[in-house]
Amino acid sequence: MRTSATHSAQGRYARLRLLAAAVTAGAISLTALTACGSSDDSSSSSSSSPSSTASTPAKAAAPVTVEDPWAKAADSGMTAVFGTLVNTTDAKVTVVSATSTVSKKTELHEVADVEGKPVMRPKKGGFVIPAQGHHQLQPGADHLMLMGLDKAVKPGDEVTVTLTLKDGKTVRFTSVAKAFAGGKENYSSDMKSGMDSDMKKG
Repeated sequence: MRTSATHSAQGRYARLRLLAAAVTAGAISLTALTACGSSDDSSSSSSSSPSSTASTPAKAAAPVTVEDPWAKAADSGMTAVFGTLVNTTDAKVTVVSATSTVSKKTELHEVADVEGKPVMRPKKGGFVIPAQGHHQLQPGADHLMLMGLDKAVKPGDEVTVTLTLKDGKTVRFTSVAKAFAGGKENYSSDMKSGMDSDMKKG
């Protein structure tokens, strides 16, 4: 009886050990499957996300930028816009014409000495900006002349100007008006037809 009871107890103990081993093995398998599923989901999520692989194309730089642009305040008639034209390319760029939001007409001007007097006149050939260089627009020299103002340009007003380049591209910039007493040269249109002819020849 004792021997039989001992064998019975050993049998139950062996079955319990086998059951425990089976439960443990099942738990390990379930953990492994969960881990694999998590890894697959993460991989699938990252690969399906367009933002992780798509690249945003860089915006092309403007061939010409304008540094420190400003306009001369004026009640009527004509005024001028100044600043520094900067060529961002490796080839020369020529500005051939311009328009503005406040004038009927905009011309590219220079100031020349005519019989000892400073005279404004259209710039023959336009404004040529050397490669990676700059071209200064300033009172008493080259400037953008705004003619036939549609309204008064008061200090603090914004004047938007669009430049047209020789290759047909356009560059827009905004200048802020300020009071300025200079820039009262006489205007001569003697070279107007000559400049138009040069522009057409290109």
